[in-house]
Amino acid sequence: MSQIFDLDMIKAVYDRYPSRVAAARKILGRPLTLTEKILYTHLWEGEATTVFERGTSYVDFAPDRVAMQDATAQMALLQFSTTGRKQVAVPSTVHCDHLIQARVGAKADLQEALLKSNEVFNFLESISNKYGIGFWKPGAGIIHQVVLEQYAFPGGMMIGTDSHTVNAGGLGMVAIGVGGADACDVMSGLAWELKFPKLIGVKLTGKLSGWASPKDVILKVAGILTVKGGTGAIVEYFGPGAESMSCTGKGTIANMGAEIGATTSTFSYDESMRRYLKGTGRTEVAAMADKIAEHLQGDPEVYADPAKYFDQVIEIDLSELEPHVNGPFTPDLAHPLSEFADAVKKNGWPAKLEVGLIGSCTNSSYEDLTRASSVAQQAIDKKLKAKSEFTITPGSEQVRYTAERDGLLGKFDAIGGVVLANACGPCIGQWARHTDDPDRKNSIITSFNRNFAKRNDGNPNTHSFVASPEIVTALAIAGDLTFNPMTDELLNEEGKKVKLDEPKGVELPPKGFDVKDAGYKAPAEDGSQVEVVVKPDSERLQLLEPFPAWEGKNITDAVLLIKAQGKCTTDHISMAGPWLRYRGHLDNISNNTLTGAINAFNGEADKVKNQLTGAYGSVPDTQRAYKAAGVPSIVVGDHNYGEGSSREHAAMQPRHLGVRAVLVKSFARIHETNLKKQGMLALTFANESDYDKIQEDDRISFTDLTEFASGRPVTIAFRHADGSEDIILAHHSYNAQQIAWFKAGSALNIIRAEQAG
Repeated sequence: MSQIFDLDMIKAVYDRYPSRVAAARKILGRPLTLTEKILYTHLWEGEATTVFERGTSYVDFAPDRVAMQDATAQMALLQFSTTGRKQVAVPSTVHCDHLIQARVGAKADLQEALLKSNEVFNFLESISNKYGIGFWKPGAGIIHQVVLEQYAFPGGMMIGTDSHTVNAGGLGMVAIGVGGADACDVMSGLAWELKFPKLIGVKLTGKLSGWASPKDVILKVAGILTVKGGTGAIVEYFGPGAESMSCTGKGTIANMGAEIGATTSTFSYDESMRRYLKGTGRTEVAAMADKIAEHLQGDPEVYADPAKYFDQVIEIDLSELEPHVNGPFTPDLAHPLSEFADAVKKNGWPAKLEVGLIGSCTNSSYEDLTRASSVAQQAIDKKLKAKSEFTITPGSEQVRYTAERDGLLGKFDAIGGVVLANACGPCIGQWARHTDDPDRKNSIITSFNRNFAKRNDGNPNTHSFVASPEIVTALAIAGDLTFNPMTDELLNEEGKKVKLDEPKGVELPPKGFDVKDAGYKAPAEDGSQVEVVVKPDSERLQLLEPFPAWEGKNITDAVLLIKAQGKCTTDHISMAGPWLRYRGHLDNISNNTLTGAINAFNGEADKVKNQLTGAYGSVPDTQRAYKAAGVPSIVVGDHNYGEGSSREHAAMQPRHLGVRAVLVKSFARIHETNLKKQGMLALTFANESDYDKIQEDDRISFTDLTEFASGRPVTIAFRHADGSEDIILAHHSYNAQQIAWFKAGSALNIIRAEQAG
């Protein structure tokens, strides 16, 4: 595409950079990290006047843009449409990538999606047209890849309604995943609030070689930091190793930072970003960035003595880094390739590999496809065919069209691969997997980012592993997880032993990118006459009713809906897959609320005791009974509750069904914010061991909620069936503004009142 989007906005951001960085340096009185430069140049107040405390200060920011995908955009825009605004206040886009199910191949799957989800696509297109939002049609590509190719720019700040928005960190942005209510605020012209993050520095030395790739950097980091080690922090990568990697390779690393709970990850502006901007038709942006390049990287003193400026520093020598395979069931279980075969045997994981899947928002760049196709070419030359099923998901129509033109896709086809639509597909559970037994124990390997149980195909016994596209391709050819392409041989169709050579990659297409129809539709200049239609009897879309305000009284005699045990991600709270179709209909999608959470009292999913009848039933049915009877309820959870996707449905559904509070050992950042935005109480145990005191038949009363205040714990009494009582303290992180959201019933209720006033 020849046009450069929002050039005036980027110019305005760059014009104010020097003075804002100078103000921040003056107030902090020391050299600055890149992360601090980006954050301090995007303060809502303008030039910095205060030093913010990492991990404690709540700060108002002014992001440059908003990006939304079709599953989360529905709720974000349904909320926005109730604010009374005529147009979005910052450049915003919608990308249709979630509602396309992978079944047989790109063309047929896209047609099927257009038939099944036409009503939703039409709604998103018309509401985008009305409010001045750029619209990317189904098949245009995965949101994060399209953003990297078209919108991301070094030193910018963006929020997006998807946890992998962080992908744009590969092009030097601070790009953060949020819930739709946050997006709604920013599109409404309001500040966006974030607790000032801690900073983790990752120093990369050396250079990748052989089978090792940027994916292996983040797979190793995930092993070091675990799924919650990055919570509340921004990860800043630097050093000669960072500069030696491609821009899209940096994007892969930033993308999977969501799997360590990081707020986002970012890299300094360098030659590889300059090449990528020029290669994607944005030479003017590169020229503007060059003029202020010193501000688009951390100060030299910071990188010379990182321990002085970061809260934590990790160092990785890329020259010594070997390929990794992470999993199963969690993205932080890291295995160097040389140790993986032993781990497979020792743990009894199925060694036979059934499917290898490459692509997704994490690894679908031109470089990724060239490295994987170089392995496929070897298979052709050495007379090997893929022993496993093998699928390829291009990241965007621009990448797909170019890869097809350059013969890359034909190589996958020749070894038995199937090219799927430019969409999320199997990565988010949108996969009609070809299997005769959907519950059988089996293994798959992907170049995606997440691999929680049931994530890809709904089968809790699918052992899903994560690796780079080239390792996935090699293992799919072998059909065996214990195969190590660096050392082992394979038997070809002629019965000869052959060995795979190291993959070769090309960073950018030598003949440049090309595309016939990128899939973009610009909005109307004036959308005031555009009609947005939502049929009253629609199964897929439902206009929103405001949530009720707090009654101003203590919540008393509440019941326990569920005490969730162990990992409870947003997938457990509001499953994706088949439920994606109801993402625009709050009442219908609420029928999946917490159906994946494990009940601590019986070890089962979706089976809780109804305190009104004594019978056991599904979580949503039980909660609807409480709502009908006017009985308040609470949810109790474990550590890192709500990790994973940014979907705010996981907060809106319990709220819609009448749950009043969520009390857990700890929250994932986005989910905690989403609960606050929807007027819910998000509380953490002052003493984690109090989790064990909570019993199934408890009656629960808040004794001092009427004095709800910032920094002040909440007291909760749990009256047990035998008449005894435990009184516990719960902490919260609400500030005055967030308490106002709770009292009003939601943040949106306050926006609506202000617009009306």
